Amino acid sequence: MGKTTLSINLAHAFARVGVRTLLVDADPQGSVGLSLTRQSRLLTGFYDFLADPGIPLDRLVVPTRLETFSLVASGQASDYEAGGGMGTHLARVRAFMRNAALRGFDLCLIDTAAGLFGVSGDIIASSDAILVPQQAEPLGIRSVPKLLEGLNRLRVMNPHLTVLGVCLTMVQNDLAESREAAMALRELLPQEMVLKTQIPRDSLFVRASARGLPIGVLEEGAGAQIVFDSLRAEIEGKLDLSDGYRNLNG
Repeated sequence: MGKTTLSINLAHAFARVGVRTLLVDADPQGSVGLSLTRQSRLLTGFYDFLADPGIPLDRLVVPTRLETFSLVASGQASDYEAGGGMGTHLARVRAFMRNAALRGFDLCLIDTAAGLFGVSGDIIASSDAILVPQQAEPLGIRSVPKLLEGLNRLRVMNPHLTVLGVCLTMVQNDLAESREAAMALRELLPQEMVLKTQIPRDSLFVRASARGLPIGVLEEGAGAQIVFDSLRAEIEGKLDLSDGYRNLNG
């Protein structure tokens, strides 16, 4: 839940301040689409474009009630992700991003499957910036340095890639193990590599997903929205959107 929750609500946080935002579900499991629309499995989406780049972007983009917020589902061809290794899909991923820029979006936020290989690797190699979500639990924290080392290697393919840092998710301040895991990560990495904003574990996220909404749309979601507004502001401080279109991988 941490990665998908972060992607949906961060995209909404940008859109609600006027940034024309496209949220792309590039996880073959279709987590973003399933959280926002129960019909997502029927929609033509990102992996359909990778299979057939002749599909116009207008067929993929799904508008929401917020004019500045649109999404692209993973699509019916999401099993296409299994074929090919790193670099196989690079040209088509970059074609998708060019099409998104031409359509007038300011920010394209792409939720990928975990890992640095296959389509996920090609998306990172095509993005302007990457945000690394990490659940605040002991076992996951230990793998973060190796992940960051892998991202540095990907800079060979994309020397302009900005690593925004690691964002702690599903933080439980009432649980000692979760607090200690968060503290351990901050001690393990340079200060600038861990974002100050932490995403708490909150039953409101489950309630919002059940209704197919970002949490800020819920009447009782104002407090949680403040967290994502804070994260948006922190990212804006690292990623200058005034220069035009940006691809953000989260």
